[in-house]
Amino acid sequence: MATPLTADQFVAALEAEGVTVVETGDWREHNRNHKGAWGPVNGVIIHHTVTSGTASSVELCYDGYEELPGPLCHGVIAKDGTVHLVGNGRANHAGSGDGSVLAAVVDESAPPRPTSDDTDGNAHFYGFECVNLGDGDDPWPAAQLEAIERVSAALCRAHGWSSASVIGHKEWTATKIDPVGFEMADLRSAIASRLGAAPQEPAAQEPATPQTGATYTVQAGDTLFAVAESHGTTAAELLSLNDLADPDLLHPGQELNVPAAGNGCEPFPGAGFFRREPRSPLVAAMGRRLVAEGCSAYAQGPGDQWTDADRASYALWQRKLGFGGSDADGWPGRTSWDALRVPRVS
Repeated sequence: MATPLTADQFVAALEAEGVTVVETGDWREHNRNHKGAWGPVNGVIIHHTVTSGTASSVELCYDGYEELPGPLCHGVIAKDGTVHLVGNGRANHAGSGDGSVLAAVVDESAPPRPTSDDTDGNAHFYGFECVNLGDGDDPWPAAQLEAIERVSAALCRAHGWSSASVIGHKEWTATKIDPVGFEMADLRSAIASRLGAAPQEPAAQEPATPQTGATYTVQAGDTLFAVAESHGTTAAELLSLNDLADPDLLHPGQELNVPAAGNGCEPFPGAGFFRREPRSPLVAAMGRRLVAEGCSAYAQGPGDQWTDADRASYALWQRKLGFGGSDADGWPGRTSWDALRVPRVS
């Protein structure tokens, strides 16, 4: 049982745990405190969004909808591990749940199976929505799972809680199934291990940050999140590269610094290149990288001629990156291509 963290304390706790944080709008004053109590807080509830795409998921969780106004959580955890803060205070995320589960969380013991909805969870839990369709097929990238661990550990560390203070929405009420795709017991075990040591910075990715030097001209309707996704980076990185104070203030014609592909890699040739089913050494180079990444649907090859096997292999790569549905259709896009890092062939 604890007093909720202030906005500054909240950000500091997350960043100390190595979490990449993006502050959305006026999240520091965005809450539902006028509708009920906020605190004392007792734990953390993990959810999945049943949505895809970072920008649209953040917008939904910030604004909510007519039947359930936002914020719908305190933070949205994107596929790339970035945490977008959308609320500070009471949020419409937990709803009613089982008081015996709350008692177990307070005692830091294993929660019983929920059987009743007699307690207001919005007053007692921090809530994090994780971008995932929740269909059992949408993957959980390693960066996202690690961010869930870090966020949970950060709040547990700040309040002196154990990993038993972190539960899934489905453990709070029998009316929910989230999160789907990983076991809460495994998550709590990972959080416990993390709490057993001092906070650590995230392991460097390969590459950690693409080489900078390119620019992008903002078009009407662009958002920072959409520009980031189209250039294989994060909104947080674009904020840093451009010294932007407000990620919501973009205007057509504005020049943004964006990451550029490394000199040793082939730049994205455009989606239309592959739809023409080309014969090119670039196709073979791409195929070799897909095989190296364990994303092979090839019975033979790969070769210079684009085939259905190339498209099937590339779809495996897109799913490995965490894309699903029409975003994993096997046709290369800029984000997935830059992540594949195909060596230059010319």
